[in-house]
Amino acid sequence: MVELFLRKDVAFRALKIALIVGVILAGINHGDHIIKGEMTGNNWIKIMITFCVPYCVSSFSSVMAIKKEQNISIM
Repeated sequence: MVELFLRKDVAFRALKIALIVGVILAGINHGDHIIKGEMTGNNWIKIMITFCVPYCVSSFSSVMAIKKEQNISIM
């Protein structure tokens, strides 16, 4: 399963999704702080985590779809 998670096509697709969704979520959750210039270190950490979540969800979904297509037992 790890080898599928690390495949270039899976990682590239997840990165694109993470960038799009991460920007939207960061804007929703921290846009006011960004505009006012009131960002703290904790806010930046939260934004990095915000990008990690859609990356992981997209990667996991891709791996599950590949495994289903290959008829490999998932769990």
